[in-house]
Amino acid sequence: MASSSKSTTFGQLVIGPPGSGKTTYSKAMSTFLESIGRKVIVVNVDPANDDLCYKAAIDVSELITVQDAMLHMHLGPNGGLVYSMEYLLQNIDWFLQKLAKYRDHYVIFDFPGQVELYTHHESIRNLISHLESAGFRLCAVHLVDSHYCSDPGKFISTLLLSLTAMLHLGLPHVNLLSKMDVMHQYKDRLLFGIDFYTDVLDLQYLLEALDEDPFSKKYRKLNAALVSLVEDFSLVTFLPLNSKDQKSLLKVRSAVDKASGWVYGQGEERSVQQLLACAVGAETEQERIGDLKDSLMDTDDGDNR
Repeated sequence: MASSSKSTTFGQLVIGPPGSGKTTYSKAMSTFLESIGRKVIVVNVDPANDDLCYKAAIDVSELITVQDAMLHMHLGPNGGLVYSMEYLLQNIDWFLQKLAKYRDHYVIFDFPGQVELYTHHESIRNLISHLESAGFRLCAVHLVDSHYCSDPGKFISTLLLSLTAMLHLGLPHVNLLSKMDVMHQYKDRLLFGIDFYTDVLDLQYLLEALDEDPFSKKYRKLNAALVSLVEDFSLVTFLPLNSKDQKSLLKVRSAVDKASGWVYGQGEERSVQQLLACAVGAETEQERIGDLKDSLMDTDDGDNR
């Protein structure tokens, strides 16, 4: 770890909509990191998650649950979750004291799936500020379900969600298209090759696809403005994720370590091979998505724009 007056603890915030695979990813990535010798813990920051598939070193449910908030504050599920996150901030010392026991560990924070927490509500951003003040160096890992690629309108929504979360949280950010292992179920509905959805280069093709829908065509100006917003920032790209595939986890690990600066930390030995694996541009397009492209698309190159 990097030496400083305050010791640095590295970690990642696993965020994304409900059902995008955050808990599954947290377990898979923690297991993978342990297998390569990294000391790692998973922290459950979702007070509504009562069915963990991993052993949480710290569980926010020990402090508050959404059910408790709903019962005692007479709130619905969404209001209960927002209240729970605000309650966690009010008791931030409890949380930081728990984390202080694991300062020599890499930390994976498994966050709730309510998207407004990452787009405009201040609770998560304030929590990040507390963690950074306590010496954490973090990277946001944003998961979205890959099946949204099969619908142009939903994919535009995914792009906007990813961009908004990136700008709101202000962290190094890695976007993932999750559940790629089941993407073959939707391959007949994909209009383009998988590299179109991961690279996010020319979104005008999406507008053309939306024009084929009479309902969507009425809102072409709005759709064009949204697409232009994403293209103007040029910030959103995706890595494909299959949590069951170690090669996929390795690529995500490399991207996250590079984004957070963990790979450049002092005081920990890194082989030349490890540094090269994380270097910018060290991976060819074929190495990154070639297998996925071959398995998902049967059409000619001319149809995969």
